[in-house]
Amino acid sequence: MLKLEHVSYQVSEGEQTLSILNDINLVVEDGQLIVITGPNGGGKTTLAKVIMGLVTPTSGSITYNGTDITNLGITERAKLGISYGFQQPPRFKGLRVRDLLELASGEDKLSREKCCLYLTRVGLCADDYVDREVDASLSGGEVKRIEIATILARQSGLMIFDEPEAGIDLWSFSRLIDTFQSIRQQRNNTLLIISHQERIISLADEILLVADGQIQQHGSKDDVFPFILSNTVTGCRFMNERADA
Repeated sequence: MLKLEHVSYQVSEGEQTLSILNDINLVVEDGQLIVITGPNGGGKTTLAKVIMGLVTPTSGSITYNGTDITNLGITERAKLGISYGFQQPPRFKGLRVRDLLELASGEDKLSREKCCLYLTRVGLCADDYVDREVDASLSGGEVKRIEIATILARQSGLMIFDEPEAGIDLWSFSRLIDTFQSIRQQRNNTLLIISHQERIISLADEILLVADGQIQQHGSKDDVFPFILSNTVTGCRFMNERADA
């Protein structure tokens, strides 16, 4: 179980103090698929980074399975079973896809069959990718899918994905949806997914609406998603004002 209590994060900009997260309280039960959504700049990615340890909260506490992880680093949290998929994954010149999968899985020698299993789940063919370097020769979407495959290989108890759909083609996105659905059905892992994609939101056990650094809504998909749809502002404000004139 993941628990955040009164978590805030502030940054200084000149003489001003900006609040990025404001008094976040959250409990995530094991085996749940939680989708975090909301407007750009609302604090979604910062919230995910606070959980992973990429950002240290200004105040508050974070516990995972009864262990206080508030001041633990990324490596310590990873050892406890927390993984993170970046919105824009890094590249590793000199490292092959196979190397990354082996490092993630903890196995000294990962069979080609297992590599194929993880890569197929994100829409990649092992024969085409397993021996390639994770460098500039790969597209952003390819690197994204490889990173997701490494998270699947690690089999962490808590998997955090920041907009996993970004840069992925429709066919691979469909495979990714199937993978998330399979993980959800097995209930062996907890997933926190930042997304605006309706097909991903439709998989959620719960939706977390984050805006202005706060949790504005948190509840079941059936309760929160209609609220999001009814409160989404569409169209151009300037054009609407012209039409009303």
